[in-house]
Amino acid sequence: MVFPIHRSRRLRQSEGVLRMVRETILSTDDLIDPYFVCEGKGVREKISAMPGVSRFSLDALVSEVKESYSLGIPAIILFGIPDKKDARGSEAYNPKGIVQRAIHDIKSAVPEMVVITDVCIDEYTDHGHCGLVEEGRVLNDPTLELLSKMALTHSEAGADIVAPSDMMDGRVQAIRKTLDESGHQDRIIMSYAAKYASAFYGPFREAADSSPKFGDRRSYQMDPGNASESLREVFQDIEEGADIVIVKPALPYLDIIHRVRQEVNIPVAAYNVSGEYSMVKAAAERDWVDGERVMMEVLLSIKRAGAQMILTYFARDAARTLNR
Repeated sequence: MVFPIHRSRRLRQSEGVLRMVRETILSTDDLIDPYFVCEGKGVREKISAMPGVSRFSLDALVSEVKESYSLGIPAIILFGIPDKKDARGSEAYNPKGIVQRAIHDIKSAVPEMVVITDVCIDEYTDHGHCGLVEEGRVLNDPTLELLSKMALTHSEAGADIVAPSDMMDGRVQAIRKTLDESGHQDRIIMSYAAKYASAFYGPFREAADSSPKFGDRRSYQMDPGNASESLREVFQDIEEGADIVIVKPALPYLDIIHRVRQEVNIPVAAYNVSGEYSMVKAAAERDWVDGERVMMEVLLSIKRAGAQMILTYFARDAARTLNR
């Protein structure tokens, strides 16, 4: 038997050669760092289900964002935790709300940092749903006005990108129209276009105090069994004016990230969500896995699938590893 002429191991013989032929390269430019911001002074409240992640008050938040920027992370995304909630989520679109003030403070202190804001009212409603509720039903069209007002107040406060995550039909068009008519034509919309009704969001709901008080979110978030539907959602959001689309979660939906990347010609992001993060952290704490190596492998897999941006709670840990 003739030995094969091609020997794959030739290209694996040294670290230098591996670097030269590597097909997918992860960098700090790919990372978006999520932050939870709350009312108060000097608050650095650890989140039990997400080791290494905390809620920060405004005064503490700015120094944290400065650290992210110093590590080479180009963007953050903000999630607000108000001190009061109601059925309409009024604090979500209060011009002096917690996120609106956070945007102002961050852009004043670190103007080069790209500030993205989550546009959804679930963190602000007393029922925990992403839309207005009437007789146990989540209402689509009446919610669009509130989301548009929320996006506008974020834009007016200085946000670079608004990211609707609610999954109400038509919300990208409604937000785009409101922003354009208000003189914010240049504001970027990063749409959570393919957001699945996933069990991987549990730790986030503790962090943001956003669990539904009744029912679940399957009437508006996508069914995990559907793949082609993700493309319909993505195409619709692009038609309505989305500049960037997100697939969420990431790891259980790498196939969706790949399909979306193959089909669209705008940037594709993926959200490496709280449950994915916490599983790795929990296993690493028990010495079941090498936490750093698994973290980097996870992030690389998301980029290899086609994501050009990765929202991840690993952002700073990954940046430190990449900067060595």
